[in-house]
Amino acid sequence: MASSICWRCLTDASPQHTLRQAARHPPRTVYVPTLSFSTSPAPHRKPVNLKNTTSGAKVVPKKGAKTLIIGKKKFTPENRARRPAPGERKALRKRIVLSNVNALEVPGMQDFSENNMFDGRLESKVLGFSGQLVDQLRAVEAFKSSQGWGLFRRPGTLMRRETLDMGKMIADMTSGDGPRKTVRRIVMGERGSGKSMMLLQAMTMAMLKGWTVINLPEGTLHSPPPAFTIPLPKLTTYVLIIAQDITIGHTPYQPLPASTPTQYIQPAYLSRLLRQISTANPHLATLKLSQSPSQSTIPIPIAPNMSLARLASLGASDPDLAHPIFTVLITELLAPGRPPLFLGLDGLAHAMQPATGYTAPNMKPIHPHDLMILNWYLSFLCGGSSSSSSATTLPNGGIVMAATSQSNAPQVPALDLALSQLEGARTTSAGQTVARKERVPFMRYDERVLDALLKGGGGSGKIGVQRLQGLSKEEARGLLEYWARSGMVRERVSEGFVGEKWAVSGGGVVGELARAVVEMRV
Repeated sequence: MASSICWRCLTDASPQHTLRQAARHPPRTVYVPTLSFSTSPAPHRKPVNLKNTTSGAKVVPKKGAKTLIIGKKKFTPENRARRPAPGERKALRKRIVLSNVNALEVPGMQDFSENNMFDGRLESKVLGFSGQLVDQLRAVEAFKSSQGWGLFRRPGTLMRRETLDMGKMIADMTSGDGPRKTVRRIVMGERGSGKSMMLLQAMTMAMLKGWTVINLPEGTLHSPPPAFTIPLPKLTTYVLIIAQDITIGHTPYQPLPASTPTQYIQPAYLSRLLRQISTANPHLATLKLSQSPSQSTIPIPIAPNMSLARLASLGASDPDLAHPIFTVLITELLAPGRPPLFLGLDGLAHAMQPATGYTAPNMKPIHPHDLMILNWYLSFLCGGSSSSSSATTLPNGGIVMAATSQSNAPQVPALDLALSQLEGARTTSAGQTVARKERVPFMRYDERVLDALLKGGGGSGKIGVQRLQGLSKEEARGLLEYWARSGMVRERVSEGFVGEKWAVSGGGVVGELARAVVEMRV
């Protein structure tokens, strides 16, 4: 029987036949292009040219890898300039320039003096300050950085109708033979209406009449830090750092012993205030102590014939003695036969806010009326302290004046309500009648503020409220003519020009008038 498998098929399947076929037809070899001297697999190799990559992303070398930089290195000059000391840049930014040598000198400009401060013929005129007045006003920190003093050759002020009325009142109080009276006044108005300038003019008139001026400014004058020195000419510039140091928690404080309720004193602020008083009132050098204070009052020996200026200097040099010396100095200034007093405060809202930046031992914020210096001032402004209804007057007469602020002040609803009720119904410059505000039942008011302003001293008639309006067209014309003679206005001061600028400034608002004419240039 024949086999189904032939011998040829068995021969081809043998191993010897397979080897002969492999030797006769070798397999093809597939060559994959790779980089020379590389052991990396081809799919994981890096691109040869980084610039021709499709993504365009820059390949960042791995951490620790060194890169070869071929080319010239960029030279970075070393900054060897001295870094500003702490507070130096702020001091330069907040400094007040009182003179500009590049401004034109106004010919025939009169000085503010004792004889012309209530002269009606000088209404709408600008009067300049003498060198001695500038020194005294600079000592009480009456100048502010927002008043544009650095645009003119010398400091000057506009004699408006309210200024002449103030000068007439001060002159009558000084020359009167009858009993001296205490005038309490709060100056208010819209922003830029000249409230701080009115306070400055009142202090100037009091200084010319020989009064003792004590001012609690909106800002506190600080000496430059010891690490740097700014050259400050005597009559040109000084540094004013705007800060409400009495209430915002920037001044060291401590409780006053044996005070009920607890009062808090600020020795460093009182020390600066005593220096201000001794510098701004040169007539204190001629006033002597009426009686020598006891050792329990001041813990250092005091000469019986020491002048009040020397006494204030002792408190200015040692903050630990500032409070007892301040108490003795105020007692001496209120003694019979002393000059009248002028007490000023700028930024009344800071003294009327519900809380200060200081905390009591029970970790509750301290009320501004619990600070000794503010409680002392408010006792004269309101006719009594906020916790007592007993009237406090100036035995030798004087003025207690405060100015509000619309640009740097906290919102105090109690103060707004009290001022509106003290002022009563008023008529605006446009002829509209504005009724006084009434208490809103859903708003929280500070009762201590309302009691101090409305009930202190026995009635609301004790405090007068003066609202400053805009300038009249005659006063605006006089101010524009002064600016033109100083080289700040190039247009001809005509009736049309005055009417245009008066209307643009909101009816003669001084701040807006200066912004529209002097500060804004097209």
